[in-house]
Amino acid sequence: MVHVLSTGKSLSGLKSFNNVIRVRGSVVSQKRSPWVNLVLVLAILAFVGFSMIPLLDIVLSDNSPSSEATTASTPILPAQKQAELEAQARGYELVVQREPQNPSALRGLLETRLKLGDIQGAIPPLEQMAKLNPDQTEYSVLLAQAKQQLGDKEGAAQTYRSILASKPGNLDALEGLVGLYVQQKRPEAAIGLLQDTLKTATPINDMKPGTVDVISVQLLLGLVYANEKRYTEAIAIYDEAIKTNKQDFRPPLAKALILKEQGKVAEAKPLFTTAASLAPPKYKDQVAQLAKEATEPKSASPGQESPNGKQSPASPPSASPNNQPASPGNAPAAPKATADSPGT
Repeated sequence: MVHVLSTGKSLSGLKSFNNVIRVRGSVVSQKRSPWVNLVLVLAILAFVGFSMIPLLDIVLSDNSPSSEATTASTPILPAQKQAELEAQARGYELVVQREPQNPSALRGLLETRLKLGDIQGAIPPLEQMAKLNPDQTEYSVLLAQAKQQLGDKEGAAQTYRSILASKPGNLDALEGLVGLYVQQKRPEAAIGLLQDTLKTATPINDMKPGTVDVISVQLLLGLVYANEKRYTEAIAIYDEAIKTNKQDFRPPLAKALILKEQGKVAEAKPLFTTAASLAPPKYKDQVAQLAKEATEPKSASPGQESPNGKQSPASPPSASPNNQPASPGNAPAAPKATADSPGT
């Protein structure tokens, strides 16, 4: 999988912690596309280079170049495959010129240009798909991610804000804008956005229940605090989340990972136990593995010991690449065109 927006940096010791935000209580509460229905062990945020919607997951589904020189924007394609895709793109372009609102042609053009690694060329069909499908925010999120990848940070931010203006609780847009702020070293802007979202959540949810997923926003806010090493504030927000929803395994798991990050393994253990007991069956094994890796001592390298002469504790587990969702860092792969390619 290609993380389109990755800068090569990551949160030290907090990758596993990132995984808990998207899983909603004992079940995923909303039907969402695979790129956001993440298994617990997948990172859903990569804050120093937000990369949650991999525009190019579909690029590597047909060709898996092994060269380390391959980049997100220029995937290596066999010459024949390159020619085929270019022909398909030209065919879709002709259809779109005749029928600018043809959804199958637009989707086909979008998918083909992504397979070619042409992010700039994907912008026009994405803009049109977003305009034609205002209620399907996946296209607008993809558009924001693509703009961010191309260096248009302000354009990306404006796109995220436009989503939030009409859908204030949209977690995809919140994650995207928060990730962009943190990438730009503007943590206070990220914190302010999330705090404002929480302040307005009650009246918004009173008018339309479920509009703002308060627990998920709290978890995201805690992650920003943790990224800034403001652990006291992170723990406070998780304590609040634990108090308001005692059946959700994510807040105790998040708090446990924060405590572990601080070296407070003994305090973290009962929280891991609680999280494991609350987790739905599909996540119990992952939670148990996180707990095991976070609390078991790690054997020191030969000749190396921790300053106190004891074995160094295990570092927090990194996100697993298994079961990667279609996600520029994990977003929906472009919807597959239902019509046959006009270029074939």
